Amino acid sequence: MFNLNDFPLPFRDTDLVPYMSADTVRIHHDKHLGTYIANLNKMIAGTKYANMDLREIIVNATNDSNAQKIFNNAAQVFNHEFFFNCLGRGNGDVPDILSDAFGGADKFIEQFKSVAADVFGSGWVWLIHDGKNFQIVATKNADTPIAHKQKPILTLDLWEHAYYLDWQNRRGEYVDAFLQFMIDWKFVLSNMEF
Repeated sequence: MFNLNDFPLPFRDTDLVPYMSADTVRIHHDKHLGTYIANLNKMIAGTKYANMDLREIIVNATNDSNAQKIFNNAAQVFNHEFFFNCLGRGNGDVPDILSDAFGGADKFIEQFKSVAADVFGSGWVWLIHDGKNFQIVATKNADTPIAHKQKPILTLDLWEHAYYLDWQNRRGEYVDAFLQFMIDWKFVLSNMEF
């Protein structure tokens, strides 16, 4: 079984102000993530998923037509934990490895913003590695790259609860602030160790 304490914030809830308020951080982490964890625990109790780790649950539930709700909650726990780990107080610039892969830091940012702008409704924007190349992709709802055998490197939560208290309907500005001020590039780089 999982516990919210298993997924602590890697920063203080005030560290991202003014780009993300302490209220948004607390509600997003404690309430939204906490609810996904509680739901997942209820759903897996007494099932074959009960003794699996989070990634195992996601991979095994991906093609199990009877486990869609388990997949959704497990994937959202993973996605949120990964997102919170991606957040920090902008310690550095786009790493050279990404600049090289995308033809420059500006091209990386431009493509990330373009993919984010094309997400209709709730979803995620991911920088992934597919085993050969870096790609920027979007997933809808609870979908996650690990369900598709892709390695997540960076993500941005585009569900309204991630930004609405601070940015209201200005999602593009939230994306800009994330790219300029809120990425923990050390964590991103740690995901590039292949």
